[in-house]
Amino acid sequence: WYFSGYSLQRSIATAVAVLVIACPCALGLATPVAFLVATGRGAQRGIVLRKTSSLEIASTINTVVFDKTGTLTQGEMKVIDFTFVENRALAVNLTELRSAINTIESESTHPIAKAITRYLIAHESGSLPATDFDSTTGAGVAARVRINGKELPVIIGTPDSVLRATLAFPPDISNAIARAHSRGNTISVVAVDGIALAAIEVGDTMKPDARDAVSALHAAGIETWLITGDHAGAANELADAVGIPRERTISDARPENKVELIKKLQSEKSSHISQHKHNAAQKKNETNKRVLMIGDGINDAAALVAADLSMAMGTGTDTAISSADITLMRPTLYAALDALKLSTKTLRTIKGNLLWAFLYNAIGIPIAALGLLDPMYAGAAMAGSSLFVVLNSLRIRIR
Repeated sequence: WYFSGYSLQRSIATAVAVLVIACPCALGLATPVAFLVATGRGAQRGIVLRKTSSLEIASTINTVVFDKTGTLTQGEMKVIDFTFVENRALAVNLTELRSAINTIESESTHPIAKAITRYLIAHESGSLPATDFDSTTGAGVAARVRINGKELPVIIGTPDSVLRATLAFPPDISNAIARAHSRGNTISVVAVDGIALAAIEVGDTMKPDARDAVSALHAAGIETWLITGDHAGAANELADAVGIPRERTISDARPENKVELIKKLQSEKSSHISQHKHNAAQKKNETNKRVLMIGDGINDAAALVAADLSMAMGTGTDTAISSADITLMRPTLYAALDALKLSTKTLRTIKGNLLWAFLYNAIGIPIAALGLLDPMYAGAAMAGSSLFVVLNSLRIRIR
C-alpha cells in the first residue's frame, strides 16, 4: 500500500488489520477447548478418560463386545430361589431350617455361602447351637445342629454330594435343580438327618438397565456380542434376556479366546445402509469393524488392550481399569452410551469450530487486505471469533 502511493499511516493500518484478522486464535482453540469441555462433562457423568483421543475413536465404533459377569450382570452372587419341602416325619419347619442353614453358612467364606447368609439375615433368620463343623471343597459343608432339642446332622452342598448321603430327592427339589441348571445358576441342596428339605438357587442377576442399553445400541446400528467364561446355559440365558443373538454369544471362553474374537471382528467388514440425501436410493457402505470391548475382570485385560476402544466398569479390578481407555464410574451401562454420545457431540462441535475458524479467516483476510477493515474492528472480529469457538464448545455441557 505504501509503495502504491498511500500514506504511511494508511499502509500501516491496513497491514495491522491483515495481521490481526489473520491471527489463528480460533483455529488453535477449536479442538483443545472442545476436548477440555468434553472431559469435564464426562467426569460429571462418571466417564473418566485416560486420553482425549478416545473420544475421536468412540465416534467410529460399530461393534460392541460385552463381558458377562460384572458388566451385563451385577457381579454379586444372590439367592434367586429358595425351595422348601416340608417333611412331617422330621418335623422341621421353615424358620428352624433357615436358622440351621444360617448357623452353618456363616462359618464359611465361600461366595455362595456369603450370598446365602445375606439372604437369610434379610429374612431375619437366627442361629442355633452347632458342633462338628466340616467342609469339603467342591462338595459342601456339614454340622450337627440342635433343632427342637435334638442334635441333627445337616448337610448343605451340591446335589450329587448330598444325594450320596440322603434318600431320593422329592419332586419339588428335583424340579428346582433342573430350573437352576437350565438358567446356568448354582444350586445347593439342604438335607437334615438324611432327608432333603430345601434347594437354594444362587446366581448373578442381570443389571436392570442391561436390556434397554443393548436395545439402544441396536437402534444406533451397533452390533453386539457376548463372550464369557461361564458355561453355555448361563451365557445363552443372559443373551436371551438382554437381546443379544445366540449366534453372537460365546461361552467357556478363556482370556486368549476373547483376544481372538476381538481380532477376528476387526478383520471383518461392517455393512450398513445409508440414505443418499438427494434421492431415495439406498447405498450399501462397507467399512472395517471398529470394536469396543466392555469388561471388568482380570481375564478381560488382554481383550481391553486389543480392542480399538475399551471401557472398564469402575467396580471392576484394578487391572481392567488400568488397561481400559475409559472407566465408567457409574454402575450402569447407560454410562457407556453416554460416552459414545459425548464422543459424537464433541466431534460435531470440533468440526463446527474448525469450519467457523477457516471461514472467518478466508473471508476476513481479503477484506482486510483490500483496506476495507479498520484495525479496531479487526481486533473485535478476532476476539468475537475466539469467543464463538469457546461458547460453541461449552454447548457440549448441555445435556
